[in-house]
Amino acid sequence: MAKIDLEPAKIAGLRRSLIDWYERNRRNLPWRNNLDPYSIWVSEIMLQQTRVAVVIDRYNAFMTCFPTLVSLALATEQEVLALWSGLGYYRRARMLHKAAQFVADQHKGILPATAAELRTLPGIGAYTSAAIASIAHGEPVAVVDGNVERVLCRMAGWEVSSRTSESELRRKIERMAGQLVDPNRPGDFNQALMELGATVCLPRSPQCLMCPVSVECKTRGEHKTPPRPRMLSREVAHALSVRTAAHPVKRGLPRETEVLLEQRPAALTVMPGLWELPALRSSAVPEEDLRMTVRHAIMQVNYSVRIRSVFEQNVDELTVQGGERRWVTPGEAAGMALTGLTRKVLGRARLLPTAP
Repeated sequence: MAKIDLEPAKIAGLRRSLIDWYERNRRNLPWRNNLDPYSIWVSEIMLQQTRVAVVIDRYNAFMTCFPTLVSLALATEQEVLALWSGLGYYRRARMLHKAAQFVADQHKGILPATAAELRTLPGIGAYTSAAIASIAHGEPVAVVDGNVERVLCRMAGWEVSSRTSESELRRKIERMAGQLVDPNRPGDFNQALMELGATVCLPRSPQCLMCPVSVECKTRGEHKTPPRPRMLSREVAHALSVRTAAHPVKRGLPRETEVLLEQRPAALTVMPGLWELPALRSSAVPEEDLRMTVRHAIMQVNYSVRIRSVFEQNVDELTVQGGERRWVTPGEAAGMALTGLTRKVLGRARLLPTAP
């Protein structure tokens, strides 16, 4: 495995080149508009395994509803999950909520300032704690995410091989990141390294000619990486049952449309407590009853989803009872903790307000 030259003069030049590039090219993202530790924390949790483009709108809506840590701590879990709907990996939202309650109760609503103290909170690991501490408080600790790993591996010419395990490679990356971090501007340096991996040093077809540190790169292009696990494929089917409400909301107004939703049992390990469309007993749907087909990915599974139109009187016969069921209006549904698939289906069926 090749070794990178970490002479002090080269490290200083690399830091300077990277931060200069970042100041000229960084994206204008809402969580970069201030150094508030709470804002940085929320953004970092949302960005885990989620594309920036998806996070921006969710982040803005979340911060509008919960502008402070204490406001988040005082919210109910269902309110938090409702605003998280569509981001996936809902355990992140639950842990964020629990940690906010812990900080409100044990730290008077003020997040700890150091990476070591932050790691004691529920759901905050080495990456998130280092990001908050370096960006908000200027602690000289390295942030290592997937983008940073890729940049450093290419710079050093490292790859997983028969002689080097993934855990050994990870330790080498962390040591290198710790040596490179700028002690005077650790937050900017860490963000610059992550930005470089996200926009220039891409997994496929990296833009080496645009890289500010290409002169120090041993790879100059793609490098060998462990193969990704294959995605599984599954077929499922859900019922879309719609009715007209028995009574109007107010006298003189027309009766509203209602859709049937079911809450996933709390005992489930995946998305417990979220609301979804009832599952059909059979994934085979007659052509005349097929409302739509949807592609949806959750973790390592690609789902092919058939949505069947089901009359109210046929719901019990055609669906599997999984949890509490409730007839709700589109307005109510928009404010509920829906699964991403359910929100997608209701949106396509025009059963959600256009701006929930």
